[in-house]
Amino acid sequence: MINLKDSNARAVFHFFCEISKIPRGSGNTGAIADYLTQFAKAKGLEFYRDGFDNVIIKKPGTVGYEKKPAIILQGHTDMVLQKADGVTWDMEKNGVKPILDGDFIKAEGTTLGADDGIAVAYALALLDSSDISHPPIEAVFTSNEEIGLIGAEALDCSRLSGKMMINLDSDKEGVFIAGCAGGRRIDISLPISYEQADENKYTLIIDGLLGGHSGVMINKGRTNAIKRLCEYLSSFGNIKLISISGGVADNAIPPSAAAEFVSHLSLNELSEIAGRLKKSLDETSEKENITLALAGKANRVMTAKSSENLISLINDIPYGVIKMSEEIPDMTETSINLGIISTDGLRVNITTALRSSKDNEKERLAARVKEIGARYSADINEHGDYPGWEYKKDSHLRDIMCEIYRNMYNKDASVVTIHAGLECGLFSKKIEGLDCISMGPLAYDIHTPDEKLSVSSTERVWEYLKEVLKNI
Repeated sequence: MINLKDSNARAVFHFFCEISKIPRGSGNTGAIADYLTQFAKAKGLEFYRDGFDNVIIKKPGTVGYEKKPAIILQGHTDMVLQKADGVTWDMEKNGVKPILDGDFIKAEGTTLGADDGIAVAYALALLDSSDISHPPIEAVFTSNEEIGLIGAEALDCSRLSGKMMINLDSDKEGVFIAGCAGGRRIDISLPISYEQADENKYTLIIDGLLGGHSGVMINKGRTNAIKRLCEYLSSFGNIKLISISGGVADNAIPPSAAAEFVSHLSLNELSEIAGRLKKSLDETSEKENITLALAGKANRVMTAKSSENLISLINDIPYGVIKMSEEIPDMTETSINLGIISTDGLRVNITTALRSSKDNEKERLAARVKEIGARYSADINEHGDYPGWEYKKDSHLRDIMCEIYRNMYNKDASVVTIHAGLECGLFSKKIEGLDCISMGPLAYDIHTPDEKLSVSSTERVWEYLKEVLKNI
């Protein structure tokens, strides 16, 4: 174990090492919940534990702060279990073994669990303290965040009185997250009719595009191979499709796609049309490869009507950034990715991923996609919905935290929203008027055996967090 007894955050590191002994992989959170409830009992603090291993521990405000509004401190107890090659340590039974390496805490051959064990450690250090000024604290420890925000979804938030929450699940010091996108998956299944044929069959493959994560890269203007494929198919005129495929994940921008089709045009004529279209993209910074080839004879093809409907449907489905934030410059608010397309018997299936930091915009976009699907008599299936965390134009908590940060470090903190999901979205949905910020110390390579937590950053964030509680 590590020894940082001379650190200004020694209580934080003490509790971090204590919980590191406890196996707490996602789906195995009973032991850490036991530890938290036993801690609360030993300290004489009010606590609540539910059937999902969520734990709430409440501590009254210190002298002079007794009647101040309560503040919620929140983090999750589970961690991702990963081991380096050759490591035989049983993380399911033994927890992890932190070691000190310069300014970093690592684990011996495994993930460290700073995501989000550092939040648990910060909260326990505050609950254990007798010399730190603070308002009433409601420490919320949620379970199984890493496998779908399960604990936060299940938690009974009526047990909380606080209207301000600091989520300690960020890994960039000095960066305050003030909003995130919610999301939803929409599957579109289009019925297809076929007919017999005896015509030349062509294959068209689009690949070499950059692709990328549809949350992180959707605002970079990257080309969607499925949409691009249909630009080529549309340019070929009256074709009949045989099959179409592309993409591997709904939340990834597809870098490749392919189609089989028949056409009355020759290969040379199709290649000339494709060449003109390819040139238009080659003039940008993104490159693509196209492979167009004659592939024998087709004896079964989609009807002209089915082919036309399918290509029109794909062209009509929106892709990319739908709306940028009006509050934060250069920040994506709402987007959609056309992630997967496949031909399955008498249907072509399309999967899209919608994201928005505003629930009303997500609903508006979902309605638009469903209306497009209905126009072509497609079947629609919505699933995987999670709420967004909407950026608040006016936030007392954010203003105070930014002011304190500026006074302490003589520089401004960065306030950002992210185009992905956090537990803050669920809490904001459950607690009316919740004012929320996500923050944390520097950590690197999370979810890998190379995960490391900066000691100096943890110490700075500890001093900053105490100052926030003193002045909130």
